[in-house]
Amino acid sequence: MGTLTTNTILAIKNVSKTFGKKRALDDVSLEVSAGCIFGFVGPNGAGKTTLIRSIVGVSRPDSGDIRIAGQSVITDAIACKRVTAYVPDNPDVYEFLTGIQYLNYIADIFGVDSATRAERIATYAKRLGLEGDLDELISAYSHGMRQKLVLIGAFLHEPLLLVLDEPFVGLDPEASFHMKEMLRELASRGSAVFFSSHVLEVVEKLCDQVAIIRAGRIQAMGATEQVVGDESLEEVFLDMVAQERESGEQGGGDAR
Repeated sequence: MGTLTTNTILAIKNVSKTFGKKRALDDVSLEVSAGCIFGFVGPNGAGKTTLIRSIVGVSRPDSGDIRIAGQSVITDAIACKRVTAYVPDNPDVYEFLTGIQYLNYIADIFGVDSATRAERIATYAKRLGLEGDLDELISAYSHGMRQKLVLIGAFLHEPLLLVLDEPFVGLDPEASFHMKEMLRELASRGSAVFFSSHVLEVVEKLCDQVAIIRAGRIQAMGATEQVVGDESLEEVFLDMVAQERESGEQGGGDAR
C-alpha cells in the first residue's frame, strides 16, 4: 500500500491475526476513500468478521496498523470510535429500553443535539418502517425490527466510517431498498462505507470497490467493474474458490 491520499478514511496496512495455530488474517492491506462504498466478501471462515472486529476495536491485531481518518485504532481507539458506527451481524440491544430510549442513548453518546436527533430519528424510522414501534420495548421487537433500530442508531451521528457485517439480514425488501439508498446518500456526503455480505448480487450493484478474502488473504481487490470484468461477482468468486481447491490451496486453514 502506497502513501495515503488525503481523502482516505480507512487504511489497513499489513494486518495479521492468529487464533492458536490458525491464521485468521494474513498480511491484509486495503484502503477505503471518502465517498466509497466498499464490499468485503468471502466464504465462511475467510476472516471477514475478524477484520471487521479489528477495525472497530473489538479485537486487536497481532501486527500491522488500522487507521481511521488518520488516527490509529490501536493507539487512539476513542478518537476512531467517535467518527465510526458499527452494525454487527447479530446486534445485541438493551431489551429493557424502548426503541426511542435506545436511540436517544446512542445520540447522547455521540453528542447529537436534540433538534438534529429528532429530525434524523423521524426520517430514518419512517424510511425503514419503524416509526410506529419506537415506543415499544425492544424485548418485543422481532430480529428484523432490532436490525432496523440498530441501523437507525448507526446513522444518527453521521459517521465518517460506517462498518456493517451482513447488514441486509432480516430486512424486508422495502427496508433493504431504503437501506441501500441511505448508504449511497451517506457516501455522497463524504463518508466511507465498509460492509461484508454473502449476498453477492447486492455487493456487485451497490459497491464502488470490492475485495475478496479467502483463508485470511486478499485474493482480489479493486473497482467492482474491474474485479468482475465480463462475469458476475458470483461467477468470479466461485471460479476463484474452484481454482484454489484444484491447486491444493496451500496454507490457510479455518479462519474466523
